[in-house]
Amino acid sequence: MELLGYLVDALTPFNLVLALAGVILGTVIGALPGLSATMAVAVLVPFTFTMAPASGLIALGAIYTGAIYGGAFAAILVNTPGTPSSIATTFDGYPMAKRGDGGLAVTLATLASVAGGLVGALALLFLAPPLARVALAFGPPEYFWLAIFGLTLIAALSVGNTLKGLIGACLGLLLSMVGVAVVGGDVRLTGDIPAFLGGIDVTSALIGLYCVPVILDLVATPEKHLQILQDNRGFRLREASRIAWRSRLNVLRSSVIGTVIGILPGAGGSIAGLVSYTEARRASPRSANFGKGEPDGVIATEAANNATVGGGFIPTLVLGIPGTPPDAIILGALLVQGIKIGPQLFTSEAGTVYTFIYGLLIATLLMLPAGLLIGRYAYRSVASFPKALLVPTVAFLTVIGSFAIHSNTFDTQMMFVLGVIAWGLNRLGFAPSPIVLGLVLGQIAEQGFVQTWLIGSATHNLAGMYFGRPISLGILCAALVTLCYPFWADRRARRRAAAAEMGAETAATPEAATEASHAPAARRGRPLGVIAIAVALVALGALALRATLGLSPMGAVFPRAISVMLIALSAVLLVVATTGRTSGYQPQPGESHPRRWGLAAVFGLWVFLIPTLGFAAASLAAFLAMMLIAEYERRAPATWALRVAIAVGVVAAFTWLMSDVLLLRLPASPFL
Repeated sequence: MELLGYLVDALTPFNLVLALAGVILGTVIGALPGLSATMAVAVLVPFTFTMAPASGLIALGAIYTGAIYGGAFAAILVNTPGTPSSIATTFDGYPMAKRGDGGLAVTLATLASVAGGLVGALALLFLAPPLARVALAFGPPEYFWLAIFGLTLIAALSVGNTLKGLIGACLGLLLSMVGVAVVGGDVRLTGDIPAFLGGIDVTSALIGLYCVPVILDLVATPEKHLQILQDNRGFRLREASRIAWRSRLNVLRSSVIGTVIGILPGAGGSIAGLVSYTEARRASPRSANFGKGEPDGVIATEAANNATVGGGFIPTLVLGIPGTPPDAIILGALLVQGIKIGPQLFTSEAGTVYTFIYGLLIATLLMLPAGLLIGRYAYRSVASFPKALLVPTVAFLTVIGSFAIHSNTFDTQMMFVLGVIAWGLNRLGFAPSPIVLGLVLGQIAEQGFVQTWLIGSATHNLAGMYFGRPISLGILCAALVTLCYPFWADRRARRRAAAAEMGAETAATPEAATEASHAPAARRGRPLGVIAIAVALVALGALALRATLGLSPMGAVFPRAISVMLIALSAVLLVVATTGRTSGYQPQPGESHPRRWGLAAVFGLWVFLIPTLGFAAASLAAFLAMMLIAEYERRAPATWALRVAIAVGVVAAFTWLMSDVLLLRLPASPFL
């Protein structure tokens, strides 16, 4: 009966308004690349100090869960994770949007997010103390193998091109090691550039690797960015509900995975989404469709990353160990309110804690109508938006998102540079996802690896530390199964295809069979671009290996291993490319390269001239120039006048938001 009383406290009109407003605000912030859940929660914490503790926690929890869900919008509509938790959503969400199923993808993401959020919050409500012990059972070896488990997704993403996928992962791992080592404090791979001491920001890199190639490709052709189905099917809620019900085991499995991984401090939604995506692909009878617009991929990722919200609060509230940065901020808000954290919290502050948990459940339920309404108009707005406005607007959001994290133009410049490199590598068969996986999981893997190595060396039990712990062995076995399964499935599919072709040839006329047998085999030319990249990567690996010579053993062991792997894999690629057994750059018909290079030049000048011209002036000039580049048709002067007014309004509004609301230090403009 006491629990029902706390539910009544959570259902007061004030708390309901806070939950709804928090979910809407969090969804909008999460949908903007770079404006993360951490930033949303941090900015609004001071406003909760005047509220009752339970009400303040409900507002912060609603913003947090809304921001994690909101990341799916950018992932689906513009192939850019709004938050790192939505990395795997891009794998199938964006292909669905490109073929005209963006509305369905958003609705599926909404249903899965609500289901995952409910599972995580219910685990927090009923199982918090026992589940908190799971976090204590994980040591450095378990974190290392968990990161390796996440990296095995590369095998699923790179079937048919595994070598390039592994090379991309090595590149991402090297990028994650730039700056001060997580263990030992060695300064590595900075090239004596002070700006690299803080490392490469993950969010800026995500925006660049995913979004910049999309922006460059948007202006290459006059076609629409996304397809809009002619029939008006609205939310497509019934269709999405049927798909979600058919995939109910996937929803439940992914939600449990998200909850358990959310309990582990430092793991977070990105690992949860990747692990659940891997497991969904392994268990699905349609595994070959993953990465091509498979609804189960969207469902798995969104159910898992939203379940981490409730799971992350378990160690935060029971042990005082925050699982993610937003959890740490909310923990600080609790301490400011005078609430003591620990196992006794659920008895000494039962009213506050249980009212907050019920408020989190209510906010998760409110996410369904709010998300459906936002999603309906978001997809159609982005799909029907004129390309001349869409291109500069998305580019402006990438600049804002990368700058707002640390108020540092260097992050914005790195975002652009990494994006251009990703576009070039993508044209040569190197997908950005393995690079992102290496970058996101690199520090977790290195910290677990080095700490395990230190403990094993000190106890003279190195093999036992890596391979002798039960949880580690379980994760290792799961990683091996996940790594090998895509190759087995691909081999089985090839055998079936070969058998089908043989049957078709047998059924064909003898003349046709004889003609086919004497037809000359197609030969591939040597892909010079891939050969050049392979040589450059061998040189890069050698330079990275040379840079480890002056480091301590702790700081050198991991980058040295990755450098050797990069050199070896790149050498194999060089041999394969030289013999003509891999494909090179394949130009797309109807592309306009001058527009693409013009846009890249404007984008580069924009990010590098911000410190000189100021944020507002550089942004407005680049916005107008990109409008001209992205327009393929003649427009009336009135249309251009309206677009110029929109450009001025967008730049002015976001400049005001960043400087006066978020209190970010923007480079001053000598002109405005």
